[in-house]
Amino acid sequence: MKPAKFDYYDPRSLEEALTLLDTHQGDCKVLAGGQSLMPLLNMRLARPNVVVDINRIKELNYVRPNDGGIAVGALARQRALQTDKVIAERVPILQEAAYYIAHPQIRSRGTICGSIAHADPAAELPALALALDAEMTLTSAKAARTVGAEAFFQSFFTTALEANEILTEVRFPAPPKDGAWSVLEISRRHGDFAIAGIVAGLALDSDRQIIRRARLVYFGVGPTPIRVKAAEDALIGQAALESAFEAAAQSASQGIDPSNDIHASEEYRRAVAATLTKRALRAALQKLTEK
Repeated sequence: MKPAKFDYYDPRSLEEALTLLDTHQGDCKVLAGGQSLMPLLNMRLARPNVVVDINRIKELNYVRPNDGGIAVGALARQRALQTDKVIAERVPILQEAAYYIAHPQIRSRGTICGSIAHADPAAELPALALALDAEMTLTSAKAARTVGAEAFFQSFFTTALEANEILTEVRFPAPPKDGAWSVLEISRRHGDFAIAGIVAGLALDSDRQIIRRARLVYFGVGPTPIRVKAAEDALIGQAALESAFEAAAQSASQGIDPSNDIHASEEYRRAVAATLTKRALRAALQKLTEK
């Protein structure tokens, strides 16, 4: 199929783009990488009267250091996760996760902010944003505001982003150096969206025996990425042993909200989430022992 008719604009400045969004509020889509929007247009699942292409706004294309972490502009491509030295040095889990994100052609065009704004609950980047406590800058013609990841993701493909706003920047804090992270997922084929996935963080006490901090965020198993705090609490204060990982896995399987669809049943997703929890925690623990 082909898209329904729409008016196309390619502004050269952020101010011009925001004015267009303000003028056509509620009937306008922003085009950055286009890896989500273009299929929706072609299948006529999205029928905006106006498309605003922001690719000529050079000021939005950056990855730069930010207070120990990184700041990513709206036009930074997902390929940067694999190639950018600042990302590799400051938030290496993003580089590790890039292996799971779609395929090279898509990563070369799709944007980091675009994936987060699209908020597919089975995508990796929204889960990473939640796990790492990322902050989003949402900019309109009148003002800019900052929203944390926990408040940003609201439901299926639904975020705090208003119709007249652009997600102009995402800031990922640097993870504490005393911890380790891992990301794992199960999909039908490599590059497909996850049937179930996890971003796991772990830190031990000074004797490297007792778990003092944990972070468990799941994707593909609910309407948004899901942080299961009960599973984290099951780990904290426990010895870093398989029994603790098993308890966290069982807690996690009850703390998610999977659905049945053509790819997997609710029961299967719960079982996969539990298995991935144990694998991811083992992988994070292995990284800690190698430090």
